[in-house]
Amino acid sequence: MRTVLAVDGGNSKTDVALVAEDGSVLARGRGAGFVPQSAGVPAAIDVVGDTVRLALGTGALPPYADHVAAYVAGADLPVEEELLREEILARGYGRQVVVGNDTFALLRAGASEPWGVAVVCGAGINAVGISPTGEVARYPALGKISGDWGGGLGLGEEVLWHAVRAEDGRGPATLLLEVVRRYFGTRQAEDVVLGLHFGDLRAERLQGLVPALFAAAAEGDAVAVGLVERQADEVAVMGVVAMRRLGLLSQPCEVVLGGGVLTARDPLLSALVQERYTAQAPRATLVVADVPPIVGAALLGLDRLGAGRAARDRVRTSFTEAVSAPV
Repeated sequence: MRTVLAVDGGNSKTDVALVAEDGSVLARGRGAGFVPQSAGVPAAIDVVGDTVRLALGTGALPPYADHVAAYVAGADLPVEEELLREEILARGYGRQVVVGNDTFALLRAGASEPWGVAVVCGAGINAVGISPTGEVARYPALGKISGDWGGGLGLGEEVLWHAVRAEDGRGPATLLLEVVRRYFGTRQAEDVVLGLHFGDLRAERLQGLVPALFAAAAEGDAVAVGLVERQADEVAVMGVVAMRRLGLLSQPCEVVLGGGVLTARDPLLSALVQERYTAQAPRATLVVADVPPIVGAALLGLDRLGAGRAARDRVRTSFTEAVSAPV
C-alpha cells in the first residue's frame, strides 16, 4: 500500500503524519518551527527530517513515503515552493514531492470540496482561492511591502504603536498603553521599544498582545475597536478579491478561516468578519476549520494518489478523535 508523508510547516511548529493510501494514520510527530526565510532552505528541511525521525524512530531511513505533500509557511511564491521541493527531492524523503503554501492545506482541511477560498490570519495574513475548474488566485503575502496588514505580529506592532503615542502625547488615550506595560512588565511602553531596538526583546513576543487587544476592544476602547475593525476588513477583502478573481462571487462558496487570530473566535472580530462577507459576498459560507492543517496536507497527498472518499474520511476521523480526546 502506498503512503503519503504529510507536512504542515508553521512558524512555531512543524507537524508531520505518515498516512497509508487507505487513510490510516501510521505515525505522527511535531517538531520545531519551519522558517526558511530566516534559517534558510536546508535548515528548514532539516527540521522536517528531524520531525519525521521523531515520529518513525531514529533508525528510519529515506525514502519515508511514496509521496511527500508539504504545505508550509515561507513558501509564499512559486519559486520558493520549487526551491523547497528540490531540497526534499535531493534528500530522498519521497519518490514524488509536492510543496505548496500552507493556505492550500487550510483550504483542503476545512472545505467540503477541493475548491473554495481560505484566509489564514496567524502570525501574518494570507489567502488563496481555487475554482471548481482548478484556477488559482493567490497573493505574494510578504508583509507590508506586498500590501498586507495585520495578523498576530502586525496587530502587536499596532498595539505598541498606539501605546507609545498615548504615552508621549502624540495620540489619544487608550487602554492599550496599560496592556503593553502589563504584558511586558515595564513601567513605560518606551522601555519595550528600547528592548526591541537593542535586541533584548524578540519581535515575535508582540503577538502575545492580541488577546489583550481583544479584551480592550470588548471594553469599548475606541483605538482597540478600530484595530479589530481593520483586521476584519483585511480578512474580508483578501477572501472577496480572491473570489472575484475566480468568478465565485455569484455562486455558493465556502471561505475557510484559519490561523490563531481567527480560530480564537473572538466575538467582536468574528461578528465583524461575518458582517463584511454578508455585505460583500452574500453567497459565501464561512467555515472555521475543525481539524488542523496537517489534515489538509494529508488529503492533498491522498488526492494525488487517487484515494477514494473512504480514505479521506478515515483521515479526518483520526484527527478529529485526536483533537477531541481528553488531555
